[in-house]
Amino acid sequence: MSTHAPGATPKAAPYRQLHFDRGARPFLVLWELTRACDLACIHCRAESRSWRDPDELSTAEVTKVLDDLAALGAPRPIVVLTGGDPFKRPDLADIVSYGTKLSLRMAVSPSGTPLATRRNLAELRLAGATAVSFSIDGASAESHDSFRRVPGSFDLTVNACREAVDLGFHLQVNTTVTSETVDQLPGILRLVSSIPAGLWSLFFLIPTGRGRLLAPLSAEQIEDVLLFLAEISEIMPVKSTEAPQFRRILVQREAEYDMVPSTPLYSKLMKAVEDMLPSGTSGHGGDSGSAGIPNSISAGIPGRIRSDKGNLGDGRSSSNSVHGGHTRRPLVVGDGYGVVFISHTGEVLPSGFLPMVAGNVRDSSIVTIYRESELLNLLRLPSGYGGRCGICEYRDICGGSRAQAFAVYGDPLAEDPNCPFRPAQSA
Repeated sequence: MSTHAPGATPKAAPYRQLHFDRGARPFLVLWELTRACDLACIHCRAESRSWRDPDELSTAEVTKVLDDLAALGAPRPIVVLTGGDPFKRPDLADIVSYGTKLSLRMAVSPSGTPLATRRNLAELRLAGATAVSFSIDGASAESHDSFRRVPGSFDLTVNACREAVDLGFHLQVNTTVTSETVDQLPGILRLVSSIPAGLWSLFFLIPTGRGRLLAPLSAEQIEDVLLFLAEISEIMPVKSTEAPQFRRILVQREAEYDMVPSTPLYSKLMKAVEDMLPSGTSGHGGDSGSAGIPNSISAGIPGRIRSDKGNLGDGRSSSNSVHGGHTRRPLVVGDGYGVVFISHTGEVLPSGFLPMVAGNVRDSSIVTIYRESELLNLLRLPSGYGGRCGICEYRDICGGSRAQAFAVYGDPLAEDPNCPFRPAQSA
């Protein structure tokens, strides 16, 4: 598949491919150690509660799975311990330490609660965790706490983020994108860049769990948000979750397609970022204004944000580079294809947002399940996808969100309903 328009000068792909078979070993293992959590977030896929499930995997069962993952040899998977809130498990540091001694890369994704203290974070750092992620879903205490449904969560989360950076963690900030949060994105960007986080990960709402009660964006609005992310990726490293069409957008921009829409949402988001930049920003260091994005971040801002104010929203652009500044090229991985999820009771799923069980680590090795599951192997064959995804020229680098397809159509192989792109074969 060509990733460039006819006549375009070939350039390095704006995405990354793994240098091993994604069907033989996972790149990323997301592990829901517990569903216990002291928050009550309105979007929670796990519908968490404050108490632990007595059927959770024991410490011994967890370490057995870590042994299996480590036996894969290099390159070993990244293991992200999540929940619920993994701090609700008293053996969390022991689990991190055990995985670290096996040469697994251990990361933790706690909740913004009173448990997210410097002392607890420092214990994880000492145990060998190298990365931590927290969720921020509003640019202010009012908006974030309303989403998380616990007063004080915003302040606790921001403080924990700053403590994590100070302790030497690589910090990822997660944000759920819904109709309720999309207007908050520019303000969250400013906050994330000021902490500063190493990566901003945007999760596009899957209508599952409590998230069924929220209003998702339309396919066209999601496209606008992804185009916005492509622009601000030169200010802040970003990634998308359950919106793999972000890779298609980056390829199209690199191929010099006209990708700047004149739609109200895109223009609104871009204008908000532009307004936050320090007065007179020219991309050359200096201190930021009191309410602006730090100039150390905005130094890499693309010309269409920094100086081409007249071009915003008119369908034209002055720059299409996605390789400068802080750009982070996304990996070509997907649910069950490089990524796998383990539930608190040992069920293995393609992702936490795709509730189809491929096996259970209490019954079989995680490696065996990952390699031999009929479900996971079907998800790894883009040629078998239905609708537009199956005939799309970008299917091998995008493939659509299998979780989005399942949530809407009940079929994980159906087309992604949240992508408006029309493949050439369907024209």
